[in-house]
Amino acid sequence: MPDQLLKMYWLPNCSTCRQAVEYVEKNGHAISELRDIKTNPLNRSEVVRLSALVGGVDQLFSRRARKYREMNLAGRELSEDDMIDLMSAEYTFIKRPVLAGKSHALAGFSMRMYDGFLEKA
Repeated sequence: MPDQLLKMYWLPNCSTCRQAVEYVEKNGHAISELRDIKTNPLNRSEVVRLSALVGGVDQLFSRRARKYREMNLAGRELSEDDMIDLMSAEYTFIKRPVLAGKSHALAGFSMRMYDGFLEKA
């Protein structure tokens, strides 16, 4: 049993998110909470905390979001506060899934990154 409780911020209908959950569980780790970020959005302080855990606001912010293109944000210089405001207002700006432990987190999914993360969990 892992020493650390794991929490997943995800969208249940996202195939990458489901794949990440399956990978974590297949590797012998339990996820203590699955938080649907669409139905239970993150507030500003939660976005700030998760940003710190993943290594910075830029690591949590998704530039692949449809709204990013619709709002023509690619041509703008976004400050960290701008990105935090966007992620707090709209879940699509959060790179997902986010797998969080007590002292660190990962945004996005790759088996190699998860292997390193889970070794520490």
